[in-house]
Amino acid sequence: MPTDIDAARERFLASGDDGELPIVDAHHHFWDLAHNYHPWLCDRPRIAFRYGDYEAICRDFLPGDYFALAAPHQVVGTVMMEGEWDPRDPIGEARWATALHARCGVPNAIVGQIWLDRADVADVLHAFQPMPLVRSVRHKPKAVPRDEYRASFAAAGSMRCDRWRSGYALLARTGLMFELQTPWWHFPEAAELARDFPGVTIVVNHTGLPADRSDDGLRGWRMAMETLAACPNVHLKISGLGEAGMRWTVERNASIVRDALNIFGVERCMFASNFPVDSVVVSLDALFSGFKQMVAKRSPRERLALFHDNATALYRL
Repeated sequence: MPTDIDAARERFLASGDDGELPIVDAHHHFWDLAHNYHPWLCDRPRIAFRYGDYEAICRDFLPGDYFALAAPHQVVGTVMMEGEWDPRDPIGEARWATALHARCGVPNAIVGQIWLDRADVADVLHAFQPMPLVRSVRHKPKAVPRDEYRASFAAAGSMRCDRWRSGYALLARTGLMFELQTPWWHFPEAAELARDFPGVTIVVNHTGLPADRSDDGLRGWRMAMETLAACPNVHLKISGLGEAGMRWTVERNASIVRDALNIFGVERCMFASNFPVDSVVVSLDALFSGFKQMVAKRSPRERLALFHDNATALYRL
């Protein structure tokens, strides 16, 4: 870490002042739609999306846009998540983001696109190896609605699919992590994956997607999170807590964040923005301010871990 970041950490630890808190945003996107093809952002009609209407984010989002929204927070590093770039060119987004870093200094780490059940999986992983910023990959496994899910679920493209698991097994040889985005009722499959491949670190995206805020829904989410948290090679991004048609608020999300921290422990959690996607439901200032408010009673060292140190260590920034 650069010396100025070390100084920023020490200032925060001494003061505990949230205005001094250095932040590594562990999950965000950049895209340039004038030059690059992201089908879900470029094509019409728009696809169904869990937050509802997302027309507002179907425009360029680049470092200048991000940092204008992040003020007055002290964002010192970012991890760029793959943004469903043209699947015919899974390496192209990482190449583009590497060039963006050379021009702008961010992102500081990249999560690349991968298709674990495709014939090109080994070639794509090989292409990622010399890219210094690629730390992890994401492929959203096959999932079904909760009312259709059965304990024996093993569809093609799922985490129990032999072809998918063969691709996943290659990750252990590369040192790359795996970003898991799937509804929480699929977590029994994820726990099997974590146990069967203990050498691969799994980073759960978007707090396990607790979209159903009913008592039954949250009870199921907590149980699923506990199952996955029992695997020591699993970490959690606290992000993506938006609800369709609802503004993001501390009141609606504080108990979920508290439960997530209690289940996984501070040492395995990190805050992230999911911007610009979550701009559909919240401003970046309100999001970071809200996360800070939720953990205000924790020690400065725990807060620093959640906003900075854990992501820095995990993504080797």
